[in-house]
Amino acid sequence: MMRAVIVDDETLARNVIREYLNAHKDISIVGECENGLDAVRVITEMAPDLLFLDVQMPKLNGFEVLELVDHDCAVVFITAHDHYALKAFDVHAVDYILKPFRRERFDEALERARSRRTVARAIPKQELLHTIHEQHAPIRRIVVREGTKVLIIPINDVDYIQAQDDYIAVHAAGKSHLKQQRLSNLERLIDAGQFMRIHRSYLVNVERIVRIEVYEKESRQVILKTGARLPVSRSGYARLKDILAI
Repeated sequence: MMRAVIVDDETLARNVIREYLNAHKDISIVGECENGLDAVRVITEMAPDLLFLDVQMPKLNGFEVLELVDHDCAVVFITAHDHYALKAFDVHAVDYILKPFRRERFDEALERARSRRTVARAIPKQELLHTIHEQHAPIRRIVVREGTKVLIIPINDVDYIQAQDDYIAVHAAGKSHLKQQRLSNLERLIDAGQFMRIHRSYLVNVERIVRIEVYEKESRQVILKTGARLPVSRSGYARLKDILAI
């Protein structure tokens, strides 16, 4: 028996998916959600084998939902826009379905999900997300889960981002928010003209830089508008000189 969760903000779409799934005795629907915030909670609680996930939704889109759940499962994307039908879906997702869809197309995607479950494990969501995000970069916001809360941080509000092992600390509006993600992965997704790698452990919003100071012999640091002081490596200083015309 495969456990399925349906996530779509359109009632009609959820009804159609439920009707199509009910015709298959090996599928058990364990949750339905109409927005991304509820989806994060339900997927975490129910740990489904199969996820039918709308891409365009209010509050959180489908990609952001996947970022916030610590669960790998077979993903079938549902979308009304064919520009989301990327190669990433073919490579990493089980399938994608363009709205409106017929039963035959839906059953085809479901059969691919069954085959994926029997011949291989689900594709880790991080592989899927990296491929998709790199084709949609730069990102405009960072989503962070803190307990039961989901924070949506506009990228323009971020002062700097610090690496902490397999996590990043996002510093914005005087607060720090921890997220499980590598700094090198995030660096590929943000606007290189706005954020710069000044040190192996720091990405900084260049608009927040007030000045650069010499610190302990030949080392340097940047001072931000918030008063934060961040170390600058030699390679980071070379990049800063280019962009700030020092």
